[in-house]
Amino acid sequence: MPGYLEVPPGRLPQEVLQAVLEEFASRDGTDYGERELTLDEKAGNLRRLLDTGELCILFHSESEAWDLVSREQAEILLSE
Repeated sequence: MPGYLEVPPGRLPQEVLQAVLEEFASRDGTDYGERELTLDEKAGNLRRLLDTGELCILFHSESEAWDLVSREQAEILLSE
C-alpha cells in the first residue's frame, strides 16, 4: 500500500478545499515577507499555487494526515 496519495484539488468540495487551505495557512511558521497577510490572502496564494500545479495536496494513508507540498517534494514522496 502506498504511503502517500495525491489528492487532486478538484476532487474536494469547495468548502473542504477552503478549510484545508486555511488550516495550512494558519500553521505556525507560514508568515514570510515584509507585511503580514490575512488568512484569505494566504489561502488565495496557496490556491493559485495549487491551480498552477506548483503545490500538491498529499494524503498519508498510514497516519491519515495530509499536507501541502511542492510539486518536486510530492514527486519524491510519491515515488517512495
